[in-house]
This record gives sequence, C-alpha cells and structure tokens, in this order.
Amino acid sequence: MPDRSRKRPRDPSQLGKLIVDIAVGEIKDPDPNTGKDPAAVALGRKGGMKGGKARAAKLTADERSASARKAAQARWQKARHPTTDR
Repeated sequence: MPDRSRKRPRDPSQLGKLIVDIAVGEIKDPDPNTGKDPAAVALGRKGGMKGGKARAAKLTADERSASARKAAQARWQKARHPTTDR
C-alpha cells in the first residue's frame, strides 16, 4: 500500500522537477498542514503532551521497574544485533 502521508514524491526525477518548479516560482511549496482541522490537531497534541506523565503516575514502582527493565533489554538486544533491525 502506498504511503499517503508524504507530501513530496519519492521518485528522484519527480522530486527534482518539483524542487526546480518551486525554486523558479512556477508552483508554491505545498503546505503540510493543508486539510487538517486546527481544533483536532490541538486536541491530539493536548492528549499527547500529558499521556506519558499520566501513565507513569498510575503505575506502581514495581510496574515502572518492569517496564524499564523490558526497555533496557530491548535496547541491549538491538546493540548486540545491529544488522537484524534493518
């Protein structure tokens, strides 16, 4: 399935043409925020800003420790096998 979140073409030829067109003023650089509802963006940001702190406040010390241990093991696993995550 194509990645529709990108605003610029992935093909190098098409991207080069777009950059030249923008540079010479034939077209305007597309605004990445076009089509987004500002109220929805603000609401999503508000929830995202408090999410981690609220979750950490709910966890017990043992749960936080277990979560940290699991994260550390995942980091060490990546460090031991750096070519497997590509």
